[in-house]
Amino acid sequence: MSFVKALPSKSLVIRINLVFLAVFFVIYALLLLRPSSSYYHESAVSFVRCSLRQCHHKVENGIKMKAVLEETDHRGNHPKPKRKKNNTENPTFLNEFSKGMKIAMVNMDEEDTSEWEVRGQAVPVHFEQVSELFEWQDLFPEWIDEEEEIDGPLCPEIPMPNFENYGYFDTVVAKLPCNFPQEGWGRDVFRLQVHLIAANLAVKRSGKRGWGWGSTGAKMVFLSKCRPMPELFRCDDLVKREGEWWWFEPEMARLEQKVSLPVGSCNLALPLWDKGIDEVYDLSKILTAARKPNKREAYATVLHSSESYVCGAITLAQSLLQSGTNRDLILLIDASISVPKRSALATAGWQIRLITRIRNPKAENGSYNEYNYSKFRLWQVTDYDKIIFIDADIIVLRSLDFLFHFPQISAVGNDVSIFNSGIMVVEPSNCTFEYFMQRTNDVVSYNGGDQGFLNEVFVWWHRLPRRVNFLKNFWSNTSGETNMKNQLFGSDPPKLYSIHYLGLKPWQCYRDYDCNWDLGLRRVYASDVAHLRWWRVHDQMEDGLKKLCGLSEQRKIELEWDRKLARKSGLGDGHCWINVTDPRRFE
Repeated sequence: MSFVKALPSKSLVIRINLVFLAVFFVIYALLLLRPSSSYYHESAVSFVRCSLRQCHHKVENGIKMKAVLEETDHRGNHPKPKRKKNNTENPTFLNEFSKGMKIAMVNMDEEDTSEWEVRGQAVPVHFEQVSELFEWQDLFPEWIDEEEEIDGPLCPEIPMPNFENYGYFDTVVAKLPCNFPQEGWGRDVFRLQVHLIAANLAVKRSGKRGWGWGSTGAKMVFLSKCRPMPELFRCDDLVKREGEWWWFEPEMARLEQKVSLPVGSCNLALPLWDKGIDEVYDLSKILTAARKPNKREAYATVLHSSESYVCGAITLAQSLLQSGTNRDLILLIDASISVPKRSALATAGWQIRLITRIRNPKAENGSYNEYNYSKFRLWQVTDYDKIIFIDADIIVLRSLDFLFHFPQISAVGNDVSIFNSGIMVVEPSNCTFEYFMQRTNDVVSYNGGDQGFLNEVFVWWHRLPRRVNFLKNFWSNTSGETNMKNQLFGSDPPKLYSIHYLGLKPWQCYRDYDCNWDLGLRRVYASDVAHLRWWRVHDQMEDGLKKLCGLSEQRKIELEWDRKLARKSGLGDGHCWINVTDPRRFE
């Protein structure tokens, strides 16, 4: 028996297809008429924020597609893409902060700001980032018209927020730019801008102007792989460090003084005279909030490695005493200074302190700068709050006591954007000294000495008038420069506060003339007027001290040899033909 399967008729197949087609159209119509989501008012493709390659992420069991969809706001605008989240976790010391604080957030990501809200009200501080065309030398030029002979010095402005809009803060949190180890990373204007904004937010608290000595205000928290600038935030004020987080509680009086000064050396920290240069400004104009009531202040210098500067140190002490100061005179010396010389230095007015000299690890053996890092010992003299360091080849002509009103580092400009360390304001601190010692191997000193080192540590400094530390040189070698400087060197009463004797020192020459004239490369340092000025101070010393300024037999031979060579070269000024009457020549 066989079975034959019945095939459907052609008309039945057509009817079935029509039914399926009708059902499809009904379903399509229902979907079309259904109220649609706002996602589909526009093409969905416009919401995809990743390419096909970016949307595929490898997973353990294969490839998974991930499309990133973002909603528009109520105005139909697409939100801005979020900044990359900083993966640095908040420090554990945050648990020590009380809740309910008002926290200023400077240069912080939105995610970072939200994480601080658990401690209180986190307020983003808005500011215009300084232009990339703004360079460090715009703030720290080599030369400024400090005596206002033309138009007066000008400082370009660094954009700042409107501090009046923010008021009181308990804590300031800032992310500091750090381009280390790029060359010149410390002289980044944007980095300075963020520091200054944070400092100003701390001191410009409502109703809190005029801080008392030692009082602290807002907590300062920084996120940075580089140490915050020691010029503003001292290691003495560091409470804790955790990874890249730094917690400071600075003395507000010191910080207030800092932000009250010009933003760079493009302007003087204090003009000392009017346009006529003879009228001295009233020193009460200086902000004195940072001065301790029972202040401990001193002048200081350093002698190490040889006795060649003993005469200079004695003469410096005499000039300081003649200026009328009542501050202590502190002299740091090492074992190279003999007991008789120490006794004479004490007689001259110095309080002697023995130190162990510090070697510059980058200096060659026997070089002039081999142990000049010994100057860092100044920061260990912590029984004083402030020290005015003065090199031993300087004499003081007018009182420098006003310098104690200024913060560290205040100094006179030298070359390009650096200061001259011959006279500078120092605030002793053991931890600052330790910081120096930690960096002796990695800091590159432009001149191989302490001045170059200090300029890399303290890149933000305050310009004192050049008359405070007037360098004895004639770089342009013009008659106008010579006449102007010699007039200042010889003025009486003095118009200069000090003279810094570059080149061969007066006590190394015959008193009859400046022996820098006898050497071709040193003639830029030669001035008989300045030379005579030093000997006028020397001559007022007692005879017992004058004996410390004698000439060794070796030095006499060197002087006569230089005179002989100068005669052979036919130098036209005729100094080498002067009949020397200096009694030291014959002693």
